[in-house]
Amino acid sequence: MRTARFTLDPAFTVAQVNPRLFGSFVEHLGRCVYTGIFEPGHPTADEAGLRQDVLDLVRELGVTAIRYPGGNFVSGYKWEDSVGPVEDRPRRLDLAWRSTETNRFGLSEYIAFLKKVGPQAEPMMAVNLGTRGVAEALELQEYANHPSGTALSDLRVAHGDKDPFGIRLWCLGNEMDGPWQTGHKTAEEYGRIAAETARAMRQIDPGIELVACGSSGQSMPTFAEWEATVLAETYDLVDYISLHAYYEPLDGDVDSFLASAVDMESFIENVVATCDHVGARLKSKKKINLSFDEWNVWYLSRTEAEVSALDWPEAPRLLEDNYSVTDAVVFGSLLIALLRHADRVTVACLAQLVNVIAPIMTEPGGPAWRQTTFFPFSQASRYGRGEVLDVRVDSPTYETKKYGEADLLHATAVRAEDGTVTVFAVNRGRAEPLPLEVALNGLGLTRVVEHSALADADPDARNTLAEPERVVPHAVEGTKVADGRLTAVLEPLSWNVIRLA
Repeated sequence: MRTARFTLDPAFTVAQVNPRLFGSFVEHLGRCVYTGIFEPGHPTADEAGLRQDVLDLVRELGVTAIRYPGGNFVSGYKWEDSVGPVEDRPRRLDLAWRSTETNRFGLSEYIAFLKKVGPQAEPMMAVNLGTRGVAEALELQEYANHPSGTALSDLRVAHGDKDPFGIRLWCLGNEMDGPWQTGHKTAEEYGRIAAETARAMRQIDPGIELVACGSSGQSMPTFAEWEATVLAETYDLVDYISLHAYYEPLDGDVDSFLASAVDMESFIENVVATCDHVGARLKSKKKINLSFDEWNVWYLSRTEAEVSALDWPEAPRLLEDNYSVTDAVVFGSLLIALLRHADRVTVACLAQLVNVIAPIMTEPGGPAWRQTTFFPFSQASRYGRGEVLDVRVDSPTYETKKYGEADLLHATAVRAEDGTVTVFAVNRGRAEPLPLEVALNGLGLTRVVEHSALADADPDARNTLAEPERVVPHAVEGTKVADGRLTAVLEPLSWNVIRLA
């Protein structure tokens, strides 16, 4: 069998990893909030109703920026409903997910949740540009961020939050290119309201960071033209444009599913090209970065029937995909794609955090557990901090129906401040192990600290309420460094973390 190879050299780098690359997403959808992070009366619930078993897992996962409150939910969101005494908050119909929103968990509770996750958890707030506009965005910003002395900031203080929330990162709506979105707009319509909102919000605070809505996917008929039109209006007013992408195996085509990151990398590179074209046309030296603020494996084809069958329940079981080993390997490959483009992808949010297409699952009144996808994310967040090294693989290939010829090896590497290096690698091959050789030039690496793999004889193995630890990473023996060269064997269909010192 042919060996996969690449070279690591400290002279060839991509960029420093922004910690925001390891963000996540909490939407008022299904059980993400209610019986997910928030369940008063649960045996582990604290005085605020937050599940401490979930908080422990969120900390272990290592998430940073947490986007809120949506998602599609935000396009019908009235922020005023989510503040003040809980008993006075109104119940509302959520058009996005045909559910009833109680507003028992709102803006203040979200900020309190972030504080309990830890200082690394940063708010990333979306404003409603579907059914609302500039005025409501400004009111939310004043309530959340102004210290005191105005009607809305004093209202926040009266509600029990003396200190401002300090939200720096704001999303200007969500997926406004999508016909499914409440208040869907053309690129021209959205570009205009996004520019107006951005300009006004910066009058309150020039230092905030703003994300304009990009295309909801590379397959959208308006893709690239949407970005170009929106950025023509907003280029000097925003810092990021968003990308969203979800992947699932269609028609049993597992080989194409395993190569999903081919599409993700293409999507990133095409958006970068569009941003830079607009910048060149405007003769601007500014670079627009990318906020990949929704990404995951999602069995989306099941969702429409799930949602349309609902009759306005509270916190229904929706989008509770149970992830297999195969899903986790694809998921790890998507993480590798994000790291490989850390020069321009400086925010990314795994959608979502708990229960809804999530790495963490819970049972109401019962336990919380890790899905298979939990492990690649937690390992990448822990060991993927530092400078991404430029990895260009020489790999055996395989044929896919959707993407043509794809490499069996997908890999990247990150060098930490202390000089240690972590290689993240996926073997997409389903049947055969993949020998790997890595030339280590000028890095002073002499030993393998650890080689961990997520793989299983059963590619459909998954963690469940009955078997919450069926799938966990395991140690791989035989990986070594000698004469400036790393040698390893990657198990079939595996996510690998190789730490070197």
